[in-house]
Amino acid sequence: MKTYTAKSLEEALKAAEAELLTPYQELAYKVVEEKAGLFSKKVVVEVYELADAVAFAESYLVKTISQFGFEVKTKAELRGDIIHITLDTSRNPILIGKNGKTLQALNELTRLATSSKFRKRYRILLDINEYKDAKYEKITSMARRLARDVAKNKQDITLDPMPADERRVIHNALSGMPGIKTESVGEGHRRAICIRYVG
Repeated sequence: MKTYTAKSLEEALKAAEAELLTPYQELAYKVVEEKAGLFSKKVVVEVYELADAVAFAESYLVKTISQFGFEVKTKAELRGDIIHITLDTSRNPILIGKNGKTLQALNELTRLATSSKFRKRYRILLDINEYKDAKYEKITSMARRLARDVAKNKQDITLDPMPADERRVIHNALSGMPGIKTESVGEGHRRAICIRYVG
């Protein structure tokens, strides 16, 4: 977090933009002081960097998981624009939950808390014991097999609902297949992938 003081909010954000090399429209910030006197004006803003969001997400996870009486270690890294956080606890299977539902819920809570704190949308992915990587391999293999069936039978198939990160993996896996198109259908927790035949 860095603090900038200027005569206006725009000037403060422009100073942050110049130092952090990030367009001011993309900065996450908070106005901490604002004075508008007859002869002088002053605005103080705190500008958050990605490292602040990562640290907050890790701290949030440790605090939340410790409420269940579990000790947890976190390791964060950036993968493109995704904050990837690996968790290691004394009760990993419980935190993964049936079909990864508990991990998914914890992921959503962390994403919402972090985005709310910094008033900016962040993509966060939690993983435990490479559970997500193994899941991605499994659904990619299944999607390719089903896509071959769609191409052969010329009949569309809609998969079971799944989280956004898993849908993204399938979109990417099938994007180069001839005669096949994927699209997300449904709303909220019912959102799913439809594999379509396009000839």
